[in-house]
Amino acid sequence: MTTDESKLSRLRAAWAVGDAIGVLRIAARFPRLGGERDAITRAWAAVQNPDLYEQMGDDPAVLVAAGLRAVGARYALGPIGRPAAGA
Repeated sequence: MTTDESKLSRLRAAWAVGDAIGVLRIAARFPRLGGERDAITRAWAAVQNPDLYEQMGDDPAVLVAAGLRAVGARYALGPIGRPAAGA
């Protein structure tokens, strides 16, 4: 990462190449996530501790998918794996 590359630029780049784990890792650290905060941080936690979420009766894959939808909605991104409009 260059010094002038923003976190949002890194998130958009990860989104464009389909790096779901990278997208969640970056987004979960953003300080202002609005109404999407819970979905995004829960998705990242499910990536880190899938067994825990399975024990609680949650499907980690479903949580990750919900987190990615929340990131896409929050930052107006298109389908993952494609560059965002205007990027």
